[in-house]
Amino acid sequence: MKSKDRLNIKKDNKSLQWIVAPLLEWYGEQARVLPWRENRDPYRVWVSEIMLQQTRVEAVIDYYQRFMENFPNIKILADAPEEKVMKLWEGLGYYSRARNLKKAAEVICKQYTGKFPEEYSEILKLPGIGKYTAGAVSSIAFGQPCSAVDGNVLRVITRLEENDADIKVERFKKQIGERLEEVYPAGYCSEFTQSLMELGATVCVPNGEPKCEKCPLKSGCGAYKNNTWQKYPVKQMKPQRKRINKTVFILSVGDKIAVSQRDKQGLLAGLWEFPNIDRKMTEEEIGKWLEQKGVEVIQVEKHKTAKHIFTHLEWYMNCYHVMCKETNDTFEWVSKEELNNTVPLPTAFRKCL
Repeated sequence: MKSKDRLNIKKDNKSLQWIVAPLLEWYGEQARVLPWRENRDPYRVWVSEIMLQQTRVEAVIDYYQRFMENFPNIKILADAPEEKVMKLWEGLGYYSRARNLKKAAEVICKQYTGKFPEEYSEILKLPGIGKYTAGAVSSIAFGQPCSAVDGNVLRVITRLEENDADIKVERFKKQIGERLEEVYPAGYCSEFTQSLMELGATVCVPNGEPKCEKCPLKSGCGAYKNNTWQKYPVKQMKPQRKRINKTVFILSVGDKIAVSQRDKQGLLAGLWEFPNIDRKMTEEEIGKWLEQKGVEVIQVEKHKTAKHIFTHLEWYMNCYHVMCKETNDTFEWVSKEELNNTVPLPTAFRKCL
């Protein structure tokens, strides 16, 4: 048996039944008050789970509330202009999530008469929904014994069992999910899923030392007993991010600022941007580039430098403010009010303002 295979089945036969009662009791007493927990409306649960992917709870709350005020139900979201959806998502990042929310809302209205499907298999077919989100909605909104295995859950379980399997291995995630589904408590599936998420988010935290003194599971936790929490979870090293130097131009004529729309495919697809080029430019190169774009310059000023980190990329931006004599047809020219209120401009480019 290969060592990797051995790691992936380590302690697979140990029941997780013992964690259910203390977790439910703890969650009933300690659960945070969050806007998406006001009820179990599947639409509200779904939107919150999509927003919370790769994003901290504290950053999501205001976005979630604004989103719900503007799109209080699936039909309104399906009928909304995509640009409005993207504008309300601005700053949350991973913009494909917002597009898939709207696409899924359209599918629900067309194929399910506007009612969110209840079956896990049907939920999984919707755009932008994977196994984790399907499990979360199925259990939280519909009370079904479907696990939702994310980084929080994997961190909790691997520390409890001092399990050094690679959590990035899909087979290991599947095993954890199956073991959890064996012990889902009838009538309390929603609370059980949320209790695991909550424990990982607030006690068995991802960054820094876990708050073991507050943990309802510490009596059976191997990492607590042996002080080995720093070893878990084990995950493969991320590849180093690619660094890209960019030159970004804020072209202005009075109250108007030049923008253009990005390609419909790829990074920040379909969003708006300031004119830019993927390299660091000299003053001479900047002058030639502006001339090629038909820009009549009054003044060019180095405005600032800025950095933005994506999952696999780092942008290092040299930002220039260019006062122009007049607008031209090379770019779209929008007012500052439009830039603030209607044009979906990614955070990366807002850093150049």
